[in-house]
Amino acid sequence: MTDSTLTDALAPHVAKGPVPGAVALVARGDRAEVAALGHADAEGTTPLARDSIFRIASLTKPIAAAAVMVLVDEGRITLDAPIGHWLPELATPDVVRDPAGPVEDVVPAARPITVEDVLTFRAGWGFPADFSLPAVQPVFALMDPHAPQRLPEPDTWLAALGRVPLLHQPGQVWLYNTCSDIQGVLVARVTGRSLPEFLAERIFEPLDMRDTAFEVPAAKRDRFTSAYVPTADGGAERVDTPDGQWSGLPAFPSGAGGLVSTVDDWWAFARMLLDDGGSVLSAESVRLMLTDHLTPAQRRASDLFTLGSGWGFGGSVDVERRDPWNVPGRYGWVGGTGTAAHLTPSTGTVTVLMTQLALGGPSPLPPVMRDFWAYAADDGLSG
Repeated sequence: MTDSTLTDALAPHVAKGPVPGAVALVARGDRAEVAALGHADAEGTTPLARDSIFRIASLTKPIAAAAVMVLVDEGRITLDAPIGHWLPELATPDVVRDPAGPVEDVVPAARPITVEDVLTFRAGWGFPADFSLPAVQPVFALMDPHAPQRLPEPDTWLAALGRVPLLHQPGQVWLYNTCSDIQGVLVARVTGRSLPEFLAERIFEPLDMRDTAFEVPAAKRDRFTSAYVPTADGGAERVDTPDGQWSGLPAFPSGAGGLVSTVDDWWAFARMLLDDGGSVLSAESVRLMLTDHLTPAQRRASDLFTLGSGWGFGGSVDVERRDPWNVPGRYGWVGGTGTAAHLTPSTGTVTVLMTQLALGGPSPLPPVMRDFWAYAADDGLSG
């Protein structure tokens, strides 16, 4: 335990750039330390505050998984059910004979893809460590993390995915990202409602997550940050403004990365999981979300993304102490826009970091993120 503060841990990264600002929270129980530093834009015109709104990117994934588990709790779907019942476009996929081979050389899938395959990222679509594989290229065309307005509506998106062969047979290999988008479409098909409507009614409103959505209305844009990507010279280039891509609902609400949120909203979601689901989920659904479902071989193959952790439903699960902040059972994930959120059931700790500078890739993680986690671990709050 040190005498430093959360502000002390983050300030050097904001002061020297290129991170324009950061809002962070470290909490246990009802006690939270929050820091807000820097500005919502690189020009320094709008100071960040605790209620600043960020594009949370892949911190959407645990929320999409929770929505699927709401339907499991209600008995509307089961984990072993083939997704083709609701998503016929994905009912009979082909699989490339060789992941490094041409996309035209395929064989039929050995079995149907199940709901559990999609939740554990083992359906067969997604990103491996080698982004150059031929069957991966069509998947890139089905995502645009900085421009959600460019994607087609869900039926068109799903039909396009159905024409892409699987990289591996269902259940065999963990592949990143695409399964969360499938989850979002699955929720909409099962319920007959849009994903934004379902999330608002079943998760956001019960948890009072009032700033979490797929769009930012005009009345809230004074709290919304600009978005940046790192440049080769160590600077930052703006790729979206508060009145840009999130100023209206997208045709395709991405369960993989489409939400905006605040540190307090994600804290509310994390507290629900720590409370065995509260009024949103059953304790069994929470247990399944927070349990590693991967084999040791699958964990090793996914190390570029998971950095030694396993995978639950919608997020990683720490299985070993690779770094000081890795506590067995710690659940959460990192967003490519510069966000991170985790909860540790054994200690009741929640850590949430939001910045507006995108990551340069899945690893290594940026120094501001590592220093944030190190502070929480050293402070005794993360386990």
